[in-house]
Amino acid sequence: MKAPVSWIRELVDLPAEVTTEVLTDRLTALGLKLEAIDSADITGPLVIGKVLTMEPEPQKNGKTINWCTVDVGDANGTGEPQGIVCGAHNFEPGDLVVVILPGGVLPGGFAISARKTYGHVSAGMICSVRELGIGEDHDGILVLPPDAGVPGDDVFGLLGLDDEVIEFEINPDRAYALSLRGVAREAALGFDVPFADPAERELPDVDGKAWEVVVDDPAGCPVFAARLVSGFDPAAPTPDFIRRRVEQAGMRSISLAVDVTNYVMLELGQPIHGYDADKVAGPLGVRRAHEGEQLTTLDGAVRTLSTDNGGDLVITDDSGPIGLAGVMGGATTEMSETTTRILVEAAHWDAVSMFRTGRRHRLTSEAGKRNERGVDPLLPGVAADRVVELLVEHGGATAEPGYTLVGSAPERPTVTIATDLPARLSGIDITAMTTVESLRAIGAAVVEQDADTIEVTPPTWRPDINDPYDLVEEVVRIVGYDQVPSVLPRRATGRGLTRTQRLRRRVGRTLAGAGLVEVVSFPFVGEATFDKLGLSADDPLRATVGLANPLSSEEPAYTTTLLPGLLEAASRNVGRGAPGVALFETGTVAFPADNGPAPIYGVHTRPTEAELEKLVEALPVQPQHVAVVLAGERRRAGWWGPGADAGWSDALAVVRRLAADLGVGIDVASAARMPWHPGRCALVSVDGVQLGHAGELHPSVCAAYGLPARSAAVELDLDALMAAAADVISGPEFSTMPVAKEDVALVVDAGVTVAAVEAALREGAGELLESIRLFDVYTGEQIGAGQKSLAFALRFRAPDRTLTEAETGAARDAAVARAAELTGAVQR
Repeated sequence: MKAPVSWIRELVDLPAEVTTEVLTDRLTALGLKLEAIDSADITGPLVIGKVLTMEPEPQKNGKTINWCTVDVGDANGTGEPQGIVCGAHNFEPGDLVVVILPGGVLPGGFAISARKTYGHVSAGMICSVRELGIGEDHDGILVLPPDAGVPGDDVFGLLGLDDEVIEFEINPDRAYALSLRGVAREAALGFDVPFADPAERELPDVDGKAWEVVVDDPAGCPVFAARLVSGFDPAAPTPDFIRRRVEQAGMRSISLAVDVTNYVMLELGQPIHGYDADKVAGPLGVRRAHEGEQLTTLDGAVRTLSTDNGGDLVITDDSGPIGLAGVMGGATTEMSETTTRILVEAAHWDAVSMFRTGRRHRLTSEAGKRNERGVDPLLPGVAADRVVELLVEHGGATAEPGYTLVGSAPERPTVTIATDLPARLSGIDITAMTTVESLRAIGAAVVEQDADTIEVTPPTWRPDINDPYDLVEEVVRIVGYDQVPSVLPRRATGRGLTRTQRLRRRVGRTLAGAGLVEVVSFPFVGEATFDKLGLSADDPLRATVGLANPLSSEEPAYTTTLLPGLLEAASRNVGRGAPGVALFETGTVAFPADNGPAPIYGVHTRPTEAELEKLVEALPVQPQHVAVVLAGERRRAGWWGPGADAGWSDALAVVRRLAADLGVGIDVASAARMPWHPGRCALVSVDGVQLGHAGELHPSVCAAYGLPARSAAVELDLDALMAAAADVISGPEFSTMPVAKEDVALVVDAGVTVAAVEAALREGAGELLESIRLFDVYTGEQIGAGQKSLAFALRFRAPDRTLTEAETGAARDAAVARAAELTGAVQR
């Protein structure tokens, strides 16, 4: 919202010593955040000049310039006429123009000096509105009215160039401040000075004779006012003060009729629309749009009206829709250069309907911006009367008798509040009297119920005030947020982190310690995502939860796997030159529930326990997952030796490290599951519960994402993993006794996993076994087809003694025997 300071001062009796900076500081403290202070970027002598002579001179380039002599009075120090070259042709001798003399600077840092051009020394410039920075008119220089002044007079005040304009960032709940009426009221409140409300005016008696109006949807349009003027002069110019203020507010001056409606909207905050009354056929109507109806709006767009969510509100006549209510008028009844009868409409609209219509049609307008935030319902009649007044005064129109007003402003519900509530919530010493005075200062009606309680009726222009805490905010902002005392927060009284929180932090620390970087990606997918992962048409991961309002139509569902986001992030980093990436992510995935759609409850009361239970039952299943992607260089090469790229073994190493830090004993078995390579994929489980998969990605997936061949990935059900985790991991016990080393080589079928053989050896070796490690895998002619040799290093140690050779041998033999029993292993 842009508010000229001069306009604010017209409505508020601000002390002369209140500068623009002081004003904006106080208004910011009251909640109207300062965005910028705009002023004319012009310095130096800018004066009225009277054109004395004007000699056209054709040039070789085909352009004709005018060599002018201009009377600028004593502004040039000599009183002699000023010689100026001008390329515009929309003026003549005797006209008053705006002249900037040498030494002046125009917007954009354009310095003016006496310089030779087109064979003359031009001492200054005759200015256009665009050069002055007060408009976008390209038709030529600015010609002033004959009574604008005398040559040499300063024009800063005449053109409003000395008027600073404050631009505010208005929060959606303060729609009243999208008007000079609202800003000025806040200024009067901030400095405790009188405020002249422009909405206080006497209105004619309602007789319904201005124009017949039928409102079929009073909920969508509680108030509709109409007035009629005739004999309007469509060629009447817009007065300078109206044009200037409309342009200062960031709007374009179009014509007197349009400028007046915009001016009153800026003044009061009530959007107004003017119709060419000769183009309106029959009574005006307000209703919801019908299926298949179309409307061409003032911007020339043909819009198909919607019936969704109650449908668009439209204004109609006998021909059908003629306006998108509260947002934009229709082209068929648009005012033009031949309009002499103007039907003025001002209405109060349902804010929710206005918001939906604007978003549905992707249509923003100054009127829509105000209507969707909530406008004072008492303003329609006032605004219509103000527009009629200006059209009569400046357009030569005649106000036709009659005033149509359909409906009435909804009553504001009262709010009961304890007078000490602002003090208790803010910590400021706010007395009951201060509370009452502050609420009355914002326009609320206050009635004392007893010594400690008051009943407050919020003002009609504040639809955002609906409960006691809204009133507390009003009191505190008036007293001043800077008065809130600084109090150190109390120490938390809770029991610390929950078990789940502690375990999730442990997971993050473990993966970061393994050299992985955490990322957070968008959890949205589409069918193309699953195609890139190579999932079959009936894969369970394709059963997704759809989103009601997706960010992208190509990704309309919540993901069932964390891998797509991780793979995209890895691909982006590899594509930008990273030799290798190691990423992880923890987050929720979602699977559809079979309990029907979620119930929708109102917000006026808290749902019952039964209602909450139904709501929870309808929610999709949302387990926590953890996923890892390893691609490219895993170990860097250097003087210490060759490097290595990430592979399936690195993925399994990450899983094992994570399981060890959580105190979980996992089982690993070979599996075939996209998007992993069928021969290099491991199924990870614990106590028979499947956690997920780890291994090397399928070559087609690597190619689809632009990742190096043999990149690896992991995805596990984090909820299930944490359910099996130990709360406290016991530290290792160290023995001072020497270690006994034994190596065994076992021949097994090629389909037997290393994990199965290792588990059997560990079980058979008993408590004396300290560690076991696979150090060699051999296949070849000496072993036989379909078999492999696995070599394990066994380390035995007792806590209280040195093991004898017999004890070590017995433990080794027991381990080999158990492996033979469970896996069919034969010792080499």
